[in-house]
Amino acid sequence: MKADIGLIGLAVMGENLVLNMESKGFTVAVYNRTVEKVDKFVNGRGAGKNFIGCKSIEDFCTSLERPRKVMMLVKAGQAVDDFIEKVIPYLEEGDIIIDGGNSHFPDTIRRTAYVESKGLLYIGTGVSGGEEGALLGPSIMPGGSTSAWESVKPIFQKICAHTDEGDPCCDWVGEGGAGHFVKMVHNGIEYGDMQMICETYQMMKEGLGMSNEEMHEVFKDWNASELDSYLIEITRDILGYKTEEGEAVIDSILDTAGQKGTGKWTAVAALDVGQPLTLIGEAVFARCLSALKDERVDAAKVLTGPQGDFDGDKASMINDLKQALYASKIVSYAQGYQLMRASAEAYGWNLNNGGIALMWRGGCIIRSVFLGKIKDAFDNNPDLVNLLLDPFFKEAVENAQASWRRVVMKAVELGIPMPAISSALAFFDGYRAERLPANLLQAQRDYFGAHTYERVDSPRGEFFHTNWTGRGGDTSASTYIV
Repeated sequence: MKADIGLIGLAVMGENLVLNMESKGFTVAVYNRTVEKVDKFVNGRGAGKNFIGCKSIEDFCTSLERPRKVMMLVKAGQAVDDFIEKVIPYLEEGDIIIDGGNSHFPDTIRRTAYVESKGLLYIGTGVSGGEEGALLGPSIMPGGSTSAWESVKPIFQKICAHTDEGDPCCDWVGEGGAGHFVKMVHNGIEYGDMQMICETYQMMKEGLGMSNEEMHEVFKDWNASELDSYLIEITRDILGYKTEEGEAVIDSILDTAGQKGTGKWTAVAALDVGQPLTLIGEAVFARCLSALKDERVDAAKVLTGPQGDFDGDKASMINDLKQALYASKIVSYAQGYQLMRASAEAYGWNLNNGGIALMWRGGCIIRSVFLGKIKDAFDNNPDLVNLLLDPFFKEAVENAQASWRRVVMKAVELGIPMPAISSALAFFDGYRAERLPANLLQAQRDYFGAHTYERVDSPRGEFFHTNWTGRGGDTSASTYIV
């Protein structure tokens, strides 16, 4: 008996994913660097099921049906390169290597070219949904060697999550590193969504003085509205969770956030292609600030801010918070899709924006009802430049705008930080501004560095320099344009 697919890496995600594959009718070969894990799995969770436990890379590759499909779920970085080198000697032309970890997309671009140079095919695929998603159906975002897709499509589209309409939350993303890039943007949006929910929670808790029980009820209501999503759902559950002793776990958790780097990668990728990914950038920096716990404790003893309490209508402010969160969420996705559009142009990818929204509808961490509207927007206009210009999202933001501004003003008044929500509003105001103060900025650059400027009464691309001091001469500097 030959296996339909093989997987290297029996950690939490790997175990659950192969159990998912086997439950859908596939025979799976498994291998782990620590071979004891293979025995433990085959005789434990995998007992009596269609798994082939392998003790060596050679046995593992030999056990696979051709074209061989070797999937890795190992730590991103050198481990991926190491396993590629280990399996290549046992593969033949047309066989497929799949990296299902959180690899950085430039690494996937490099690996795709390298593996293809050996006559093999390569797929770098994002897998989102955590351990539960891996077991029950994740969102899968594959990219790389396009000719490999037809071989893995029947497996991937069977094991992935499906929408209520039955559409698979998996489709081909694009060439090279496109799959891992889209997964990276997914994670960046996840950072933003989580940070905005946390800012809303802090405003409720410290600004409005709400109890965990009250906040639990609010998030429960919101999850039955346009904010219906996995992250709102789990926030509801977290705020309502108590130990057997009746203690709220949320109150005993230290306020320092960890991160694995995908949010940072997203922000850096935006800088590389000159896109204003301000909200996700603020979400990353908010985690960095949270990590300065000892400094913040010391600073709190020295630095003071507003001492007043909220004296308005609590129910109205809760509704304002809902609208502000919704509007900011729209901006986050608008920025994320701007980044994907610019990067697709830079790297020569053909991304299906509506299809990406569909892939995120189920299985993944940012799954929400909201994503259906994004798919509709790109179905209606595949060349849509920014989600804010789509009629549905334009109207939604305009309806939320007054609430959004009241929330940010009240947060400033009370001294409660809202970096992501306030940066979303600042982006909105900047994006809708026909004229920004960059004319002064360019004048400053030209004054101290002769960097030149364009004029409103001349064609774009024609540059001028002013000898502001009378001592600078006519020599101008070159301009760096992202």
